Amino acid sequence: MSKVYVIHENSEWTIHLTKRLEELGVPFEEWHLDEGLLDLSTEPPEGIFYSRMSASSHTRGHRYAPEYASQVLAWLEAHGRKVHNGTRALDLEVSKVKQYLELNKHGVRTPKTVAAVGKNQILEAAVAFQGRPFITKHNRAGKGLGVQLFQSVEALRTYVEGPAFEEPVDGVTLIQEYIYSPESYITRCEFVGGEFVYAVRVDTSEGFELCPADACQIGDVFCPVGEEAEEKPKFQITEGFNDPIIEKYKRVLEANNISVAGIEFIRNEQGDIFTYDINTNTNYNADAEAIAGKYGMLELAKFLGEELLQNEKKVRVMLLA
Repeated sequence: MSKVYVIHENSEWTIHLTKRLEELGVPFEEWHLDEGLLDLSTEPPEGIFYSRMSASSHTRGHRYAPEYASQVLAWLEAHGRKVHNGTRALDLEVSKVKQYLELNKHGVRTPKTVAAVGKNQILEAAVAFQGRPFITKHNRAGKGLGVQLFQSVEALRTYVEGPAFEEPVDGVTLIQEYIYSPESYITRCEFVGGEFVYAVRVDTSEGFELCPADACQIGDVFCPVGEEAEEKPKFQITEGFNDPIIEKYKRVLEANNISVAGIEFIRNEQGDIFTYDINTNTNYNADAEAIAGKYGMLELAKFLGEELLQNEKKVRVMLLA
């Protein structure tokens, strides 16, 4: 019997999907690709393959999981298996430079960004921002890795030459213009099967840690004295979100064979949209979804189940031909 094969390196981020697959009675198998063996003389099993490989795997001790997953995905694709979020998606997942180039190709505006390798080059790149605030981030990131806000080159120099500097896993640091949001929030647009599911508003007033996964959260509202504050939750699904940017995002996903993604943007004081991240290993916030009655992992499980049925029909037709 064919199955849905879920490729990943982090069980905490995957359990919410597998629970939904179980609820729907969709047969599945997990492939945890932190390490393994790949015999190129063998053929993959029949079924649907969905990759949730993450750019931040090295922060969990899985340094080479994306590299190994890339080889496995290439093997699957070479044998004609149906792969959702395959080699091209992973290629973008681990490189913000490639994300920005692809977004720009489809008319999506991104913040001014300079990629630098080497501490002197990082400082040199910052000079180009001519006294304007800027941020640093890792090219291969996730979880807000390396994101720091600076007001001057000298402040950056203190960071880069000090003990707190975070060396990117691929050696590439991005220096990027800081887009000021008057209301201190970003918007994340979720897509399943290439179709828009919902937009979630994320409060950034407390920093740049934007991962919505339950495993990443210590609570939407944190008070150091242990009392619950009267504040809005960090994640809120926006009802009726409708903006022309959605159609542009859909074209980007289609052009790169990406079925599932969360794309993040920020609006400046003039209301202009700047897109800065394509997350092909997207997660969802349970509290925000419960309030809105919309469930990303459920939609994803339904999509994978339908894809499995379509694939089985296709295989039967081929066998009868």
